[in-house]
Amino acid sequence: MLKAAIIQMRSGLVPSDTVAALEPMIRDAAFKGADYIQTPEMTGCVHATSEELRKVISNQEDDLINKMAQSLSAELNVAIHIGSTAIDIDGDKVANRALVYENGELKAFYDKIHMFDVDLDNGESWRESNTYKPGEEAITVGLKGHQFGLAICYDVRFPHLFRDQAVAGANILTAPAAFTKQTGEAHWHILQRARAIENGAFMISAAQGGLHDDGRETYGHSIIIDPWGKILAEINSETPGVAIADIDVELSIAARSKIPNLKNSRDYKLKSL
Repeated sequence: MLKAAIIQMRSGLVPSDTVAALEPMIRDAAFKGADYIQTPEMTGCVHATSEELRKVISNQEDDLINKMAQSLSAELNVAIHIGSTAIDIDGDKVANRALVYENGELKAFYDKIHMFDVDLDNGESWRESNTYKPGEEAITVGLKGHQFGLAICYDVRFPHLFRDQAVAGANILTAPAAFTKQTGEAHWHILQRARAIENGAFMISAAQGGLHDDGRETYGHSIIIDPWGKILAEINSETPGVAIADIDVELSIAARSKIPNLKNSRDYKLKSL
């Protein structure tokens, strides 16, 4: 059994303020018995423009969120999954990077592969590729004796990524997010449950929620789902908070045995007529 915690946030403009708000939430989750603690996408700060973002972020070694995760994971004997934070890298782009620590050791990092370049209703438009360098590697990582698949937010709309992770042995999939309120109201629960059901896996996705200082509004509803699509824990609002659920990986093994679609998948050719 694994006890997993999701931390819902409303990150602001300054990473140091985030650290001050986040640390007691991580400690609270650990006090309640969590072995694995996940934060949302863009944990460190949320900025509308690349110029403002670059003023406050650091390289990975100096990043305040990275340092906190390393220190607290060692002190509390837990796995801490920073859903993502902006990391300054060489070149003209930034990495939207997940960082995963266990007992003070960096176990993996993952750069978001799929960029949220969309035009929504009511004039809402996003071009992540203007700021972020897309990742090129899908990642699974062993934590606390279980195999996790790493993804970030918009990745959840690309089911082949999660399928590949499940086939590689991941029983726990993740998509920490900063879903817009508009897209979250339409699709958040459906997409999260679909990725869990079709892969016979747990889905764990912490989220940003509420009206941020840069003017954007995110959906919240951080969630943990079992392999049959049942919601085990949810922060059913946009309010920052912590939710915890027990993860029994045997349920994933049983689901994949009953509905062995991962094994039954076949290669095929597409013909357009």
